[in-house]
Amino acid sequence: MSQLTAFANVQACSRVKLRGGLQMLKYCLVTIAVLAASLVPAKAQDNALTGDEAYAIAKDAYVYAYPLMLTNATLQKLSNFSEPVEGDAFGPPNQFHHVRQFADPDAKVVIRTNVDTLYSAATLDLKSEPMVLSVPATDRYFMLPMLSLWTDVFAVPGTRTTGRNTARNFLVTGPQWSGDVPAGLEVIKSPTRHVWIIGRTQTNGVADYETVHKVQDAMKLVPLSAWGKSSYIPPKHEVNPAIDMKADPPKVVDGMDARIFFGRFADLLGDNPPNQIDYPMVHRLERIGFKVGDSFDLASVPADIRQAIERGYADGRALVLAEGQKAAGIGGKGWVYTLRSGAYGADYLYRAAIAQCCVGENLPQDAVYPALSSDSEGRALDGRSNYVLHFDKGDLPPVDAFWSVTAYDSKGYFIPNPLKRQAIGDRDKLVANADGSVDLYVQAESPGTDKEANWLPVDKAPFTLLMRLYSPRETFLEGGWEPPAVVRR
Repeated sequence: MSQLTAFANVQACSRVKLRGGLQMLKYCLVTIAVLAASLVPAKAQDNALTGDEAYAIAKDAYVYAYPLMLTNATLQKLSNFSEPVEGDAFGPPNQFHHVRQFADPDAKVVIRTNVDTLYSAATLDLKSEPMVLSVPATDRYFMLPMLSLWTDVFAVPGTRTTGRNTARNFLVTGPQWSGDVPAGLEVIKSPTRHVWIIGRTQTNGVADYETVHKVQDAMKLVPLSAWGKSSYIPPKHEVNPAIDMKADPPKVVDGMDARIFFGRFADLLGDNPPNQIDYPMVHRLERIGFKVGDSFDLASVPADIRQAIERGYADGRALVLAEGQKAAGIGGKGWVYTLRSGAYGADYLYRAAIAQCCVGENLPQDAVYPALSSDSEGRALDGRSNYVLHFDKGDLPPVDAFWSVTAYDSKGYFIPNPLKRQAIGDRDKLVANADGSVDLYVQAESPGTDKEANWLPVDKAPFTLLMRLYSPRETFLEGGWEPPAVVRR
């Protein structure tokens, strides 16, 4: 019976009186039932969520959510102070916090820090109003990468992008902000309410501190309402006692069960919405109960689906950890680095892996950090052997800014040494060989007085190397240059 025929029969049935007979009444009831069935979507019964689907979606949801969750935990810890901490890259939100000197080689505080730049960091909370970011006119190389809570780099004021000797004032707004933009301000619209700025200024040794401090002090952050008012004093920030200041952010996230993880993830989505290309993922999340802007409680989900989601959560976490170790080069051979950081598109697993191993990565056009833990024959680097890093004539790392190689112990800390030299690079007075090539000597004992200018000291113990290339050229970014192997000699 067609839908049109059923409608006609219903109209006829509406005129039937009880004395028309029981048979006619039955016919009318059947007709109405047919019409009702025809009005139900054809696949409504097929759209019920199965346990297998819930598992797969939850696994993908963990991968998708991990960078947001980790960055949020990181920024919470970095900003949970009532007042700035002098000389450290953390403190209250919406203020710059400048590192004024290199890390002490004898202090075991920060792993894989550098002696190339001094940091200027800030965490922004744009919920109340936009912030005005001012950068100075300077010929000193600097960059201020701005990361969304999803870890994407969406702006990088600095030498490479905005140029040398050019002062700029930017209005950094949240994703929902709309308002009048004062004259003289250039808008940078953040895709998330929270922003992480990890600024760096080129620093040519300890003697260069004073010059760099002047550049740092010229970097400003003020609320839009205080723009142009010299009397503005940042307010004290309310400390949240519930934040564990001793726990590392990755351990905080790993310590969450599925209910807490997904509940907090749902809460964060309200102010830190998905990217425009994320609708396929957003629609999948809706299948297990997520709706952007609404809360989510796993306890309210039917038991069989909840158990599937919990399994998906556990396997998603294991997957991110495994991929993060690969991205970090753990167990790998040769120099390990990425040319795809900072802008991830819909490659959610890769984004999560980079966050897990090295959250805060730059765009490769700004900086790339190849890491090495093995020599040319695949053996682990160990200071009980001597090594050489050889660059042919004209084949030094191709950069527009500068490059260096830093040595770390097995835990990622600086290696104290008599020369007080933690890194070596193009700002050092390297001595070339007769043919124009350059050898760097990586070993525990002096390679000889005539070679000490090219010596990077290590201990007689396992170590790793990290090469830093600032503003690498297209030759490297397009795969035309690779770091040479380190050869044991």
